[in-house]
Amino acid sequence: MKLEKYYVPEKAELKLDGKVYELPVMVGEEGEKAIDISRLRSMTGCITLDYGYMNTGSCASAITYLDGDKGILSYRGYSIEDLAEKCTFVEVAYLLVHGALPTETELKGFSGMLNKYSLLHEDMVHFFDRFPPGSPPMSILSSMVNALAVFYPDMISNPIENIDKMSARLISKVRTIAAFSYKKAMGQPLVYPRHDYSYCANFLNMMFHSSVDPYEVNPIVVDALNKLLILHGDHEQNCSTSTVRLVGSAHVNLYASISAGISALWGPLHGGANQAVIEMLERIHLEGGNYRKYIEKAKDANDPFRLVGFGHRVYKNHDPRARIIKKACDDVLQALKIEDPLLDLAKEIEEVALTDSYFVERRLYPNVDFYSGIIYKAIGIPTDMFTVMFALGRLPGWIAHWKEMWDDDNWKIGRPRQIYVGPVARPFVPMEERSL
Repeated sequence: MKLEKYYVPEKAELKLDGKVYELPVMVGEEGEKAIDISRLRSMTGCITLDYGYMNTGSCASAITYLDGDKGILSYRGYSIEDLAEKCTFVEVAYLLVHGALPTETELKGFSGMLNKYSLLHEDMVHFFDRFPPGSPPMSILSSMVNALAVFYPDMISNPIENIDKMSARLISKVRTIAAFSYKKAMGQPLVYPRHDYSYCANFLNMMFHSSVDPYEVNPIVVDALNKLLILHGDHEQNCSTSTVRLVGSAHVNLYASISAGISALWGPLHGGANQAVIEMLERIHLEGGNYRKYIEKAKDANDPFRLVGFGHRVYKNHDPRARIIKKACDDVLQALKIEDPLLDLAKEIEEVALTDSYFVERRLYPNVDFYSGIIYKAIGIPTDMFTVMFALGRLPGWIAHWKEMWDDDNWKIGRPRQIYVGPVARPFVPMEERSL
């Protein structure tokens, strides 16, 4: 990736110890500015301190653009609204990994690879029997993805050479791993993928079909699942994506890098938010369903309770993904004629939050996690698999970032600095002289 064209004549000035240092400034395609501090330490002897990297750009990327103030999200230049409305998840996965929307021929070839690689090696199937009952699905997913490198080692010697095959293999097999882990947890026979089903229909069938209770694929549910996976496809340099890049920067293979990203996504502050939404609703329901009490608690600055699924760390306006998935949520609930007190609670809380001045003034709108949890519950996905669903959607984005990093001429192994605040040099004390 050649970055020279993005540097502008303007310079940033840093005054330190009576000296003035000039730092280069670059401007991205959408106008966002960055001060290049890559030579700061060699010039000044100083480093920056930025907890959570909220003001630090770790790379230049051509994959996703996000403007939290304006509520804009796009993949490879295409608005998330257009992609969610007009594409399937497989098309968007191809776009993220390859950089362009597929032609009809390319889509057919990519879909063919997804079918071809959808089966797991039968020796891997036995792994599911060795996990203790009740094992967290994200732990199983991370372990199984890491193990893929052993069963499919053809990218170890030259990771980029077979990236198309590896991408299709991962995107296809992760779906199978997720469905198989659910079937094992339920004590039911495995349902193998079908070549005549679409990506999302195949997943739903593997999850819910049985010989005594055949699963009927509902196109509205399939459409909603496509949208959910598309909306989660990528989201710039979040915790899990940064983890994939950081691990991959050591030239770690794709499977291990993705496994690390899955582990990062597992955290309740990242991928676990949609699960937390349902758990919050369950808590309110068990305590009588008085949601207005909890809304008042959320508005009380002295109360630690917060409504999960409202507001976003990046978006200071509407989450554009939430607007899209709200309609899909309404469509699914109507089509399935679901009667569930938790879903009724969610709709009532949503209505209040969209009109209450406290939430409106603070722009605490329902986000994608609020609606995605409701949809997953409505179509029968167990709560502890919500984050697995997040991982299915995010996988193409992780692969795209890993590939982009390997292709980047500016690649460097990730190595953050720190400010040491521990004890200064102390004399060593022999054991016999140490006080009890």
